[in-house]
Amino acid sequence: LLLREQKTPQRKERGFNRKKKMAIVLNPSTQRTSGKSAQLSNINCAAAVSDIVTSTLGPRAMLKLLLDPMGGVIMTNDANSILREIDVSHPAAKQMLELSRSQDEEVGDGTTSVIVLTGELLRAAIPVLERKLHPTVIVRGYAQALRVALDTCEKLAKPVDLNDIEVMNNLVMSCVGTKFSKRWGETVMNMALEATLRVARELGPATGGGVIKEVDVKRYAKVEKIPGGEISDCRVLKGVMFNKDVTHPRMRRRIEKPRILLLDCPLEYKKGESAANVQIEVEQDWNALLRLEEEYIEHVCAEIVAARPDIVITEKGVSDLAQHYLMKANITAFRRLRKTDNNRLARACGATIVSRTDEIQESDVGTQCNLFEVRKIGDEYFAFF
Repeated sequence: LLLREQKTPQRKERGFNRKKKMAIVLNPSTQRTSGKSAQLSNINCAAAVSDIVTSTLGPRAMLKLLLDPMGGVIMTNDANSILREIDVSHPAAKQMLELSRSQDEEVGDGTTSVIVLTGELLRAAIPVLERKLHPTVIVRGYAQALRVALDTCEKLAKPVDLNDIEVMNNLVMSCVGTKFSKRWGETVMNMALEATLRVARELGPATGGGVIKEVDVKRYAKVEKIPGGEISDCRVLKGVMFNKDVTHPRMRRRIEKPRILLLDCPLEYKKGESAANVQIEVEQDWNALLRLEEEYIEHVCAEIVAARPDIVITEKGVSDLAQHYLMKANITAFRRLRKTDNNRLARACGATIVSRTDEIQESDVGTQCNLFEVRKIGDEYFAFF
């Protein structure tokens, strides 16, 4: 005690006084709530977001007409599409928007049901909060209700045969059929089911268990939008297409059962990573530099020709000299293809993307493509595999 009494005056002299109140640095317009008022405010905000999409659920649902910041008009009854156009600042409302986005990414449907159900569960908690029950007790009750709901769903669930088209159409109609008008609902439903079944594949026991069905529509299914036409002109391809034309006009535009080689390296002379200056004193040195570049391109093309492909596709550039060598070998070339398109093409034709031409093997060449051709749709050229 004696030591504390002696040190306290010294701290006061140095300007340290623990009895002074700490300053809170906040914006003067900031509102801070706590306790029951904060709980009710969060519930009311979440319920307000739920009320926005309530009228889009059910047999008498209506579409929402939205105007986005860019001036575009959107008509939809999908909760995720509606809520992502809304700018909110309340934390509870932002959590509702995040919930809708997560539901759309993980499941792809049920965004409206999730938001409406969340709003009703929060409303049901208000009378319990007024009885002064702690929120953790309420959450524990919701967790028990969740287990009961999951057990009930397990009892009601029944196996579905993926080869039964009629049953699958009824399932898809409940999800996709409500997003479009009755005129095009069945067309879009059939295309969605066909595209999903087309990218599905079975993984063997190497994954550590039995046969697993993998359906990766985000990576291997793509919607190519072409101006003009109607929805009736849309169709699902048994292959891959991308908006590219051959690099040289004399290259072949139609090949049956082609051998396809996919590359992730440039077919042009590599530039140095750092700036380099070359001092040339005689004309022969300049010619030697040009000859080195040509020999490098010729060597790269020779390694490609040794694999005997009919089509070469790279994600990088193709120089004019490389086009000349490939055209002389009767090889069709495409350049600057997107990585996503390259992955889809590798899956479709059974090829492996190669990063260096000196590592090309016979197993890297894709041979599962039956027909390649370049077609002109409107004013654009599209390559079909």
